[in-house]
Amino acid sequence: MKTYNFISWNVNGIRAISKKEALKWIDEKDVDFLALQEIKATKEQIPLDLFDKKFENIFVNSASTLGRHGVALFCDIMPYFTSNGWNIDRLKEGRINEIHFKTNSLDIAFFNIYFPNGQMSEDRLSYKMEFYEKLFEYLKELKKQGKSIIICGDFNIAHKPIDLKRPKANENVSGFLPQERVLLDKFVNMGYIDTFRYFHPTLEHRYTWWSYKFNARKTNAGWRIDYFFVSDDLKENLLDAKILDNIYGSDHCPISLSINL
Repeated sequence: MKTYNFISWNVNGIRAISKKEALKWIDEKDVDFLALQEIKATKEQIPLDLFDKKFENIFVNSASTLGRHGVALFCDIMPYFTSNGWNIDRLKEGRINEIHFKTNSLDIAFFNIYFPNGQMSEDRLSYKMEFYEKLFEYLKELKKQGKSIIICGDFNIAHKPIDLKRPKANENVSGFLPQERVLLDKFVNMGYIDTFRYFHPTLEHRYTWWSYKFNARKTNAGWRIDYFFVSDDLKENLLDAKILDNIYGSDHCPISLSINL
């Protein structure tokens, strides 16, 4: 087996983050997969000077509405299958990179996902719930095919009270609604592991997103809404999962996963 290092980050605009040189730290890391969400760009608009490291492959899924949403995946793996997930993301908002690749002993389905935000309206909340349920059905089929699964991204849900600074005050806010949190309960019950909580089950005050308002990051009034989940057959392969909250440039911070595959 080989150790693979994954990074996931909602950059809130890849061109904006390039101007801040906020991805240069990638050159100092051993990174095999760099999964970015909310890039707000087409492949042609992605700056060439994000970092010096050269990845063998770049997969970009841009939204049909230019300047919004979008995901990008940089990796050194040659997949045998790729998809933009339009069957799940029916509004074509550029929310999914899906690649399948094989190691010596495993058949991996890897997803980089920017899940919908439900705060705008009831329609958007309904779409968010539908998006999750469609993904769950698809994952069931992949498991039947013998796939091991890794999913990262901005899930736009804080799962437990430990995962946000003010749980009581946000009980009626999308991102911490009971019906949203049940989705992550369902995900776990389907046989998926929240890798950060696997290594840090009771660690408090570790968040991945902070509002730009009210000095939220300075006071650490945040939410943990970015995750790496893996199917439970990969449990013994897990090496480490971290929140890289010392890295700035977005309203989110990066997260990482190290795993033997």
